[in-house]
Amino acid sequence: MNIFTKEIKANSKSLVIWCIGILAMIGGGMSKFAAYSNSGESMNELLKVIPKSLLNIMGLSSFDLTKAIEFYGVLFLYLILISSIHAVILGANIIAKEENEKTAEFLFTKPISRSKVITLKLLAAFFNIFILNMVTFVLSFFIVNYFNKGDEILENIAILMVGMFIVQFLFMCIGSMLASATKKPHSAASTASGILLVTFILSMIINMNDKLENLKYITPFKYFEAESVLFGKGLNFHFILLSALIITVSLYSTYMFYKKRDLNI
Repeated sequence: MNIFTKEIKANSKSLVIWCIGILAMIGGGMSKFAAYSNSGESMNELLKVIPKSLLNIMGLSSFDLTKAIEFYGVLFLYLILISSIHAVILGANIIAKEENEKTAEFLFTKPISRSKVITLKLLAAFFNIFILNMVTFVLSFFIVNYFNKGDEILENIAILMVGMFIVQFLFMCIGSMLASATKKPHSAASTASGILLVTFILSMIINMNDKLENLKYITPFKYFEAESVLFGKGLNFHFILLSALIITVSLYSTYMFYKKRDLNI
């Protein structure tokens, strides 16, 4: 039984749907760029009279909407949200599915350890988020470049995709940890998604109030913001280390909890 191949096939249709969603987001979002850019500086002047808190919620805080790559920076906030939702649901479901579908008894009567099952499942989930990330990268480059006016965008988009992939992987691991730890596997995906949305809302609240800046360490959506990458700061090394720590703890917890739990057969 090739668990890895089985999981890839089982999630292939879902992956295609998520890729189509990414295409719709990038294509639909950048198609509006032409309208904004035709308005010239008038759009930027209009943004100056909008309250900063509202601009932060909308992801428009310091971007020049007459430049394609900066307009894309606005979209990136929602792309990373979409890809993270996909990752956290995938991470939870790929661990919990055997109990949810009542196939755990069949799977674990085979001569294969729980650790190996988890490893193969996580590799399949990793493959899925990697493909979604690569699709996002290719679509982003070609669509943004279509509207671009001579600016170098490949490096910026590539760095943004690296940041996005780290956040995807982080949430995938959190989802798998929750699915391994909970006694109600059918609720793991909704719980993991709830945690993700709370951290996303927290990132919006932090943007609205500078006094809450120190809370940025507990929300991954503040780790690799488009604003930092596009304005020359790149990826923050401290956030990379923090992400690696969260991923390591989540993966270790996934194995530890799942090996000790009584499966709901």
